[in-house]
Amino acid sequence: MAAPKNRFREKLAARPVIHGSWLMTNSPTATEAMGLLGFDFLVIDMEHVPLDLGDVVAHLQAVGNTDAAPVTRVPWNDAVMVKRVLDVGAQTLMFPFIQTVEEARAAVAATRYPPDGIRGVAGSTRACGYGTTADYFKTANAEIGVILQLETPEAVARMAEIAAVPGVDALFIGPADLSANMGLLGEITHPDAQAELEAGARAARALGKPVGIIAGSEALARAYERYGYTFVALASDMNFIAVGARAALAAARG
Repeated sequence: MAAPKNRFREKLAARPVIHGSWLMTNSPTATEAMGLLGFDFLVIDMEHVPLDLGDVVAHLQAVGNTDAAPVTRVPWNDAVMVKRVLDVGAQTLMFPFIQTVEEARAAVAATRYPPDGIRGVAGSTRACGYGTTADYFKTANAEIGVILQLETPEAVARMAEIAAVPGVDALFIGPADLSANMGLLGEITHPDAQAELEAGARAARALGKPVGIIAGSEALARAYERYGYTFVALASDMNFIAVGARAALAAARG
């Protein structure tokens, strides 16, 4: 069995902008359905969704039955958790709340086998096809994707040095946390927050680095694409359920 290629990177290279969504329901059935709808990528979120490693495996299997690329957000920049998530087959990892070059280097190192990093070696994990992927250890480092989240004005100001860390594939600017750290909690659409989000996208594009964001509405998604974001998550499975159910209930009640 051949070692797997990084599907998220392939998606990024295929078009100027790709679209995905967040997975918040912790339902592998919903995850599979979302993938079959045609999203380019789906974010399996361990930071804000109560997922354990068994759940992550189920979601990776569900996304793997579709053309979507899975992105797994780890709960923190923790080498032990990163090792375990990689061993169950996650290939593109998103790291929340990266603030410094040192944190960026630590994130990359946790995803790489020695001598390039500190990832522990095990030969019978899901990642290497339970030992059936003959060239896994030769190709794994090159195929692991790393996305770093910048969630404060200070982190965005350090973007150039963070993005320059070898092994950083893409950046992600979190609009909710960025606006909150600007003193605008819950005010993503505030002009000051939007100006910072636009400046962040412009800076990333100047560096030649892919940059992503999440949009809670179609209008925001279009605005973010105009700003220069190259991968845009459209709300979440939970959001789509709520919006659709609310509209159906309102229509039924006249």
